[in-house]
Amino acid sequence: MSVLPIVTYDDEVLRKEAKPVEENSEELQALIEDMFDTMYNSDGVGLAAPQIGKLLRIFVADADPMTDEDGPTYGPIAMINPEITFESDREIDMDEGCLSIPGVNATVSRPEKIVVNYLDNNFKEQEFEVGGWWSRVIQHEADHLDGILFLDHLSLFKRKLLSSKLKEIAKGEKEIDYPVVSKKAQTQ
Repeated sequence: MSVLPIVTYDDEVLRKEAKPVEENSEELQALIEDMFDTMYNSDGVGLAAPQIGKLLRIFVADADPMTDEDGPTYGPIAMINPEITFESDREIDMDEGCLSIPGVNATVSRPEKIVVNYLDNNFKEQEFEVGGWWSRVIQHEADHLDGILFLDHLSLFKRKLLSSKLKEIAKGEKEIDYPVVSKKAQTQ
């Protein structure tokens, strides 16, 4: 079990489409454990494999800390090869952040409810119908598997307003409480 460095938004790996996971293995199970360790160490509620430099269609999530005390909880979940098969017409605006874009938050509109089909960490098929924070976290992490960042859901104007914070992250000048790897800081 290891805490892995998280790549920042300026790394091209976050803009590539991840490849399906073909089979279960000891290496896959170790990766899932490392991803949970990394997510919890970073105080995150979700982490996709591309965020640790792996182009695999897998993410881990635990949105229970964000759930209302009377809302349903599901505990930690690993989703392998997730596919969102339904999105409600009703969208909800909520504040989002990302471990690959530390210290940057913005309001993003997403479908309120979804249905997602996936393989669990035992490689068993699952279907999950969910709303609220869990829906948001799953959509955010599924976007990562397609090379999409939450910034892509913002207007050009809103992205411009965030540009100085993004430059600070890219230059490695942002103080971050967990291990990260900035592509631009590596090449300077």
